[in-house]
Amino acid sequence: CEDGRLNASIAVVVAPNDTSPAVAMARERGVTVAVLDPKDPDYAQRLLEAVEGCALLCLAGYMRLLPEAVLQAFPRRILNIHPSLLPKFGGKGMYGRHVHEAVVAANETESGCTVHYVDAHYDEGEILFQSRTALPPRATPEEVGAIVLELEKRAYPAAVALALESL
Repeated sequence: CEDGRLNASIAVVVAPNDTSPAVAMARERGVTVAVLDPKDPDYAQRLLEAVEGCALLCLAGYMRLLPEAVLQAFPRRILNIHPSLLPKFGGKGMYGRHVHEAVVAANETESGCTVHYVDAHYDEGEILFQSRTALPPRATPEEVGAIVLELEKRAYPAAVALALESL
């Protein structure tokens, strides 16, 4: 948004604690921050209040299923990014290094990332955008992770632009 590639603005950053680098970045830029504990019995309501008025929710590093009330309030308006070419290497427990280790163990010759709409299941929502690349022979999980992270930095803004166009 800052560099003008997206005709949008960030209204709020929601995080489970205030130690996240995203929280620090948001505060430096004057973006509202809401620190919400997902274990709070009123989490769904507090989250809905925090994101009221937002056109699109963009998850990054969110390791839980969203409450049903949030999914219903934002149908086809919640995105998440995953560090593999879904449906491969997705699902509960498949995040970060776990994904890259699985890619290497499966002797995959390519990897990438997927931006998908969020539904009630881990990594099963409709795919909006994928970015893929060949992997070097004998790549380590760390190397795969670094390659995929660079793809993610370009893929997520591109996917957000597509999602915004469809609203």
